[in-house]
Amino acid sequence: MAAAVLRHCWRGLLQNSGNRAVGTTRSNIFEGVRGKSTVQYISRPDLPKLAYRRVKGKSPGVVFLPGYGSNMTGQKAEALEEFCKSLGHAYLRFDYSGHGASEGVFSEGTIGTWKKDVLFMLDELAEGPQILVGSSMGGWLMLLAAIARPEKTKALVGISTAADHFVTAFKTLPIEVKKECEDKGAWTIPTKSNEEGMYTVSMDFLREAENHCILQSPIPITCPVRLIHGLKDEDVPWHISMQVAERVLSPDVDIILRRHGQHRMAEKDDIKLIVYTIDDLIDKLTTMV
Repeated sequence: MAAAVLRHCWRGLLQNSGNRAVGTTRSNIFEGVRGKSTVQYISRPDLPKLAYRRVKGKSPGVVFLPGYGSNMTGQKAEALEEFCKSLGHAYLRFDYSGHGASEGVFSEGTIGTWKKDVLFMLDELAEGPQILVGSSMGGWLMLLAAIARPEKTKALVGISTAADHFVTAFKTLPIEVKKECEDKGAWTIPTKSNEEGMYTVSMDFLREAENHCILQSPIPITCPVRLIHGLKDEDVPWHISMQVAERVLSPDVDIILRRHGQHRMAEKDDIKLIVYTIDDLIDKLTTMV
């Protein structure tokens, strides 16, 4: 009953907060809630330790998967922890190997490496059914994890989902640019999403990523899927979310396009929308049970 009341409180706040900052809304509802989770580490034989933060609670739990070069301390990750705490639901966020507080070398990471990280954390730390929330590359890993662990994945929320993006974007480059990248052994991608203003990915990374592309055939995912994308995303085209929606086998798929949304989807209204979407899925899954 308490969870139901809190859920309706959240909906009211999201609908009525207008232009107030999300921080103000959150501080009001979370007054008296425990401090945020502490960083912990989990060891793996012959592999880098992974840093994570976890809140124990009821099912379905929520797992947040950050983007390429990002980490578990971003605004979306923090907001989702506070939301899950308010409802008493479990929440897990972590850094892939080579990211944030985890061990490992970032430049040695691959889509396959980070997929293994996700599956390990789902197997070892995520108890019961989960809602996976993936941002950018995390959206790609979210889909790969849902295919590999269908029994554990009860719903998906993709934010600026970058499924196959590195591979498909490289293939659209002019022949002379591709040849230049192959000669250098790396591709430099301009972006507004980090301080450096660019990403650099190796040709080895791109070749390995091809093994994990999923948009060329039906995607065997049957749980509810929600895809949120900004029309002003300059890093990952919004039509990728449309492709995902067309290819997943689930009959329950919604796409939400934000007219002024950018890649990071970290503005106050973006975060309110993400929280509302997860809240609605929790309500749906709880009702189904």
